[in-house]
Amino acid sequence: MSKISRDEVAHLAGLARLAVTEAELDTFAGQLDQILDAVAKVGEVAADDIPPTSHAVPVTNVFRDDEVRPCLSREQVLAGAPAAEQDRFRVPRILTEEV
Repeated sequence: MSKISRDEVAHLAGLARLAVTEAELDTFAGQLDQILDAVAKVGEVAADDIPPTSHAVPVTNVFRDDEVRPCLSREQVLAGAPAAEQDRFRVPRILTEEV
């Protein structure tokens, strides 16, 4: 038995402002029935004594120790910039100050 009618599909399409053809109404009704059946099966399996989980297996973060590594000096970095001023990158102003 169909859980969703063509009229309900047409109503949903109207709410979503989707233009659907008569043939698409039948197709979408069948597809939505399959989705509702799948959701119902999940609802049958879900039990009150089973805690909800986000992952099937335990997940833990793996952290590594911070290590100091060689990097570019300030002068080397600023040498590659189009413009620098007072040991900083100089960029065009994008905001105006309005008082």
